[in-house]
Amino acid sequence: MRAFQTLRSQFVAVVAAAVILSNLSVAGILEVAREGELQTARITAAVDRIAAVFRYVMTIPEEQRAPAVEALSGNLFHYSILRAPPFGDVPMNDEERQLAADLYSGERSAYLAPARVRVIDLPRQLNNPLNNDTPMVEITQPFPNGDGWLTAQFTRLPAPSPAPAILIAALFGTILTGAAAAWLAGRVSRPLSALAYAADEVARGRVAPRLPDTGPDDIRHAAKAFNEMSDRVTRTLESHRQLLSAVGHDLRTPLAAMRITAEFVEDEEVRDRLTRNLDELHSMTEAVLSAARSGPGEERRRVDLATLIESVCDDLIELNQPVTVSIEGLAPSNCRPNEIRRAARNLIENAVRYGGCARVSLDREDDYFVVNVDDDGPGIPANRLEEVFEPFVRLEESRNNATGGSGLGLTLARAIAREHGGDIVLTNRMAEGRIIGLRAALRLPREKQPRLRNETPAAPVEAFAK
Repeated sequence: MRAFQTLRSQFVAVVAAAVILSNLSVAGILEVAREGELQTARITAAVDRIAAVFRYVMTIPEEQRAPAVEALSGNLFHYSILRAPPFGDVPMNDEERQLAADLYSGERSAYLAPARVRVIDLPRQLNNPLNNDTPMVEITQPFPNGDGWLTAQFTRLPAPSPAPAILIAALFGTILTGAAAAWLAGRVSRPLSALAYAADEVARGRVAPRLPDTGPDDIRHAAKAFNEMSDRVTRTLESHRQLLSAVGHDLRTPLAAMRITAEFVEDEEVRDRLTRNLDELHSMTEAVLSAARSGPGEERRRVDLATLIESVCDDLIELNQPVTVSIEGLAPSNCRPNEIRRAARNLIENAVRYGGCARVSLDREDDYFVVNVDDDGPGIPANRLEEVFEPFVRLEESRNNATGGSGLGLTLARAIAREHGGDIVLTNRMAEGRIIGLRAALRLPREKQPRLRNETPAAPVEAFAK
């Protein structure tokens, strides 16, 4: 069950179950012991009463015994005088012998013969004087002069129901322990939830909120260590971004000067070679500046991803690029539109450059929108599908900017996708055992995922215009 996936719910459930089981066990043990003691006390009291009746009946004249026995009988005890033995020579068991010994001791008479006791289970019949279905105890004592037997029958009362006090105590203890467990679980789980949220913020390239160093010692130490780590990571990333930006800007001036100087070279072949190298260096410089600007400066907002991708394709179609797009319906997404535009454009331009065309479509999965960019190129060797995402890695070895690019396009595109909680996956398109093209899938989370705390409330989906 999903309700028991959190640390707090599992902690409460385990503690509550343990308390309930322990209370039930203790209550059961106490009830069994109490039931045994009560049964023993009832039997002892009944035997003492019968002993007193037997002593009385033995002392009155024979002609008065029958009326006295009838008068002493009631709903719980029935007395009768028998002229023939009520049972044969069936031996008594341990319980019956113990009851007979207790009766003989209670009568305190040395001239009386020992009584015979039997525990019987008589059905509701005419020969059952108590007229019930519960086990019955029958005690028979012979008269001293041999004039018959005096018999007493009484019901063994059923076991009492569990004591309400024990059940109330168990319930109260369970509630108290459950409340304490819930408080303790919350004290532990809240800092862990805050830590998970802050770690997710760092993973997405944003500044993580400060974690309060409260709670148990290990939680406080973890929060303090995370705050220090977050500060160091933020400073390091910002320092690298500033360094890249500074290097990129500083390279523009000497590149411009070199381009002017190259125009004065008289040898046309040398001049063209220098110009191509300067163009490649300029492209790499712009890519570095783009990487430096790709930090989390843009705010997220809710846009229609389908319209955004269509606008990117329309821009390229207007430039006479072989791009086709097939997207239907809306795709609301909370993202940084300019970054998603840059990532999609890189994928489409790569498909045009290396595959001769780009066919763009959009699929909808349970948790993701998937922007597919298909081409008809030679594909990529399976062992290099991940390598092409590394900075400055190019499969085309000519170092020609016109055919090989700068080697940063896919790197930037994947970084943007992962900052949004998605990814980019490259797969070769196969037919009849051979590669017929490449598919680049840009996967972005769907809007139904929980919104981050620092995001603005959802607004109507915007159509992202060009």
